[in-house]
Amino acid sequence: MLLAAGTDPWRWQPHPEVWVLVAGIVIVGGYGVRVIAPKVVPPGQVAVTRRQKGWFFGAVALLWFSADWPMHDIGEQYLYSVHMIQHLLLSFVVPPMFLMATPEWLARLVLLDGGPVSRWIRKLARPVPAAVIFNGLIIFLHWQGAVSASVRNGPFHFAMHVLLFATALLMWTPVVGPLPELRISLPARMVYLFMQSVVPTVPGAWLTFAQNPVYRIYDRPYRLWNIGVIDDQQAAGAIMKIFGGFYLWVIIAVLFFRWAVNAERHDGNRYRIVDLGDVVPEELTYEQLAEEFERIGPALREPVPGLRKPEAEADPGPV
Repeated sequence: MLLAAGTDPWRWQPHPEVWVLVAGIVIVGGYGVRVIAPKVVPPGQVAVTRRQKGWFFGAVALLWFSADWPMHDIGEQYLYSVHMIQHLLLSFVVPPMFLMATPEWLARLVLLDGGPVSRWIRKLARPVPAAVIFNGLIIFLHWQGAVSASVRNGPFHFAMHVLLFATALLMWTPVVGPLPELRISLPARMVYLFMQSVVPTVPGAWLTFAQNPVYRIYDRPYRLWNIGVIDDQQAAGAIMKIFGGFYLWVIIAVLFFRWAVNAERHDGNRYRIVDLGDVVPEELTYEQLAEEFERIGPALREPVPGLRKPEAEADPGPV
């Protein structure tokens, strides 16, 4: 890969593996909507909403942009900061977009078919296993040996990107998964994402404050846009800290306002004022009132406890 690139970062390089992946996703999505949906979705129900279509095509376009030339080649061969942007797109942006594009009926066919693979996916998509697997891979990908292997070995780099994308799908399922039973509550999502925002700050701070090149594989004589290796390294750390953390905090803020609105709406339903117009007719005539009293009958006189009935007084007669 390095020899092929030479010193011309803008020389177009084909990536057929990316084209096959993107085309496969589009074909599978179209097959699901056109062939499978009419068989499982009841008549009259919308198989895929317009919003889901928008999420799908946006995710496909962003996946193609982040995995193909020129971003892939610049990030792999010249600038680690661009490589960091590529990883953040493949882990924090594209996977939740695909999850929000997935209709519930399709997710139930895949994850609730009763097979061993679907059972394992449901287990791994729980918050603790998903967070451990995803963050473990993030730490591994920042190991110097893994970075060097990714730059020198194209198939290994592609495999790491696929694995990063797959583990990110697991990580985002408790937050925006298509199945309600796999999503956690809004307060739990906020805590979950806050913990996720802490992990990127560790390697981000390490890259930002390092005074020497951490990844020697990126220390090359030719510097794209005259960006030095230390500046590139510090930019990568800042991108990971700011974008990785701030992006998740924005989502946490959105979830908080949604939770607050739902709580206020719930309290409003509990203490709402009943409109008497919904219970009592606007006009009540005398005839209706008389008929109701006649139907009920005279009121029964109940004895008062502790009160003796007075005896009849004797007639004193004429004086």
